[in-house]
Amino acid sequence: MPGPSGDPAPTEPLVDAVSRLPLRQRTAVVLRFYADLSEAETARVMGVSVGTVKSTVHRALERLREEIHRD
Repeated sequence: MPGPSGDPAPTEPLVDAVSRLPLRQRTAVVLRFYADLSEAETARVMGVSVGTVKSTVHRALERLREEIHRD
């Protein structure tokens, strides 16, 4: 089933990896890439600064890359 932007559905390993992220990182990733919110919108929803969103998403993506490539 395609995601909201019409992209192919994420693979199960990616969904599993996202589910293992710490809550703050998972929230930021879901809002930015699944809900397709801007950094400013994500910051508003999370109650944090745009800089915090940027650094949180960056750390989350690094962690996801490591986990996906490890498998």
